[in-house]
Amino acid sequence: MAQISTHEFERLPLRVHSLMAGVPLHDVWSVDLRRWRGEVTLDDFLRTANNCTLDMCWCSNSSALFTLSPPVQVLLNIRFFVGQIFGWDNEPVTIVTFTNRLTDADRSRSLTAPGTRDGYFRVVYRFENEQLVELINRTAHAAALSALVETPTAYRFYFAVYVRNVSRFTPFYMTLIAPFRKLIVYPSLLRSVPGRWNQAFGTS
Repeated sequence: MAQISTHEFERLPLRVHSLMAGVPLHDVWSVDLRRWRGEVTLDDFLRTANNCTLDMCWCSNSSALFTLSPPVQVLLNIRFFVGQIFGWDNEPVTIVTFTNRLTDADRSRSLTAPGTRDGYFRVVYRFENEQLVELINRTAHAAALSALVETPTAYRFYFAVYVRNVSRFTPFYMTLIAPFRKLIVYPSLLRSVPGRWNQAFGTS
């Protein structure tokens, strides 16, 4: 697991690069996964992770790849508590979703209908090896990209976060949470991905 350069990420043949043009890319991480077998897609991984038992899964869909550690759960509880007090998690009256950027070809290719609710998120698109989900509230309009790339010897899972300003508060908010996001939250979540991968495909 490592935070990687935007240059490496932007060389990947992913739809997200053109779709999210003009939206700042804040973080990019990668996790190398063992090659148990060939021709595994991100969709395979997500669907297989969703079939794990309830005591192994945090929740459904893309979040099934991640496990909340106790420190991360505490941080999220604090964030949601503060957000409830200040109304940070309320959606703006006017929502400009990233699904508006999709072409007809994107929509027909997506394995999940754009705009489908996925826990706290909405699905923008879900292709075989690439998924983008978004979260819109009064602090930011964020999108999280998950992608899976097969190499000759392994697989590499990519996780990237884009954030569009919704107010003058957004840059301050992102700066405020940056240490927690980069040092605690993302590393903790991504450490659980290899375990999910091995549970899904290790006996193949």
